[in-house]
Amino acid sequence: MNNLISDSAVIGVILSIMGYELGLYLKKKFNYAILNPLLISIIFVMIFLVVFKVDYESYNLSAKYLSYLLTPATVCLAVPLYEQLQLLKENFAAIMVGIFSGVLTSMVSVWGLAMVFNLSHEQYVTLLPKSITTAIGIGLSEELGGMVTITVAVIIITGILGNIIAEFICRIFKIRSSIAKGIAIGTSAHAIGTARAMEMGEVEGAMSSLSIAVSGLCTTIAVSIFANLI
Repeated sequence: MNNLISDSAVIGVILSIMGYELGLYLKKKFNYAILNPLLISIIFVMIFLVVFKVDYESYNLSAKYLSYLLTPATVCLAVPLYEQLQLLKENFAAIMVGIFSGVLTSMVSVWGLAMVFNLSHEQYVTLLPKSITTAIGIGLSEELGGMVTITVAVIIITGILGNIIAEFICRIFKIRSSIAKGIAIGTSAHAIGTARAMEMGEVEGAMSSLSIAVSGLCTTIAVSIFANLI
């Protein structure tokens, strides 16, 4: 089975898409936040690999072509932002302050947890890019000397959690502004959270898309400072 998957250019891709489609079906049928399509697809693939005793390297070799779509998919998030360009101009200062605050909170929280749990420098820098999109986070983790595979896992987990609990958190803290919701989701849960923001509304989706790009840039600058604290 390992050889069959690794030698095929599409089996890994098909397996991943099947898992995602299963997640979409379950989400539409039961409408539970926990039934996130990405989460379901991850569980589906994991079960498949365990049951059929397929090692991750063989699966990744066959499914790697999906990764090539990550960057263009992220760039496409600029479309809803362009449609809300006037709203961005009218609230530019507040939006920028919100994004900067989110990035700073992310950095400080990781530093604080690293101090509490006595993490090594390698473990610490691995977690620093947790709230930015994978395309940027991988490069930062490599540059800082972190464990890239763990960084990817942390980024995905962060995004899935944000996608699942975003609307609940907004209700708990009585966040009613569409702009504030979008900024909060995009800054903390990157592209996966943005998918949820787009379901909440056009403005939420546009502001979340903006947050991905700006928070990614800010995080790239901030990690160079915070990485030296441990």
